[in-house]
Amino acid sequence: MKLTKAQYDEIAQFLGHVQPTRQSLRKLKEKFPSQSQSTLLSIFSQEYQKQIKRTHAKHHTAEAIEAYYQRYLNGVMKNAAAPVLLELANEVDFAPSLMARIVLERFLQEKEQAIPSKTLINSMLRDPSRIPDGVLANQVYQCTVNDCCYGPLVDCIKHAIGHEHEVLLREILLEKNLSFIAEDQLRAKGYDKTPDFILEVPVAVEGHIIHWIESKASFGDESSHQAYLQDQFWSYWNSLCKDLSSENQLPSQFTAPVCLLSY
Repeated sequence: MKLTKAQYDEIAQFLGHVQPTRQSLRKLKEKFPSQSQSTLLSIFSQEYQKQIKRTHAKHHTAEAIEAYYQRYLNGVMKNAAAPVLLELANEVDFAPSLMARIVLERFLQEKEQAIPSKTLINSMLRDPSRIPDGVLANQVYQCTVNDCCYGPLVDCIKHAIGHEHEVLLREILLEKNLSFIAEDQLRAKGYDKTPDFILEVPVAVEGHIIHWIESKASFGDESSHQAYLQDQFWSYWNSLCKDLSSENQLPSQFTAPVCLLSY
């Protein structure tokens, strides 16, 4: 079912008063039983990411980093098995995976007497067994598996969902006997920014002539629509004419030649 602006605002307001935990997701589903779990999860994730962006800087001051690291050391000294980093992240309203990154980077900096590379940090976050400290490795793992919105596990899930939607869209195009050129074919020809599919023969959808399709496996609110317009859609429009963006949409009016549909 389509989501009205008033319904979206009610969900967003509710999310402003809960922590980003699986327990909060259950409360969200109980509060809005008529909405699908995938829609609620997508809105939940986007609203939380907005909050993290607003508060990101204060968690990365030298004072904050040192305070978090010392609290981690004191916590694991008292009880190494306790979810020290996870509880600390929840206490200060910061994403567990991002808290793990802060403490891991500070640990490696102290151990190696040098600033660790992002490549090294990312590899250890993806595989905590590579962290040269068993206690910290366990703490990082707990943060990763309990983070609903950030971290390598969430990134893998998002990538898998995005790929699943692209496969579904391809199947629909084939079922409708529509001739198309896929993104991988366009990239093989040297194109940089490309939509998922270019229709070799344009089609009419709800009164719009569609030349190409970009699939987004996420909820589309006002801010994400604007971001997609600036980062992708306008460049597609300039080179390929009109666009069909398939995503779970929040109805909105645009002066841009963009048709937003859900499937």
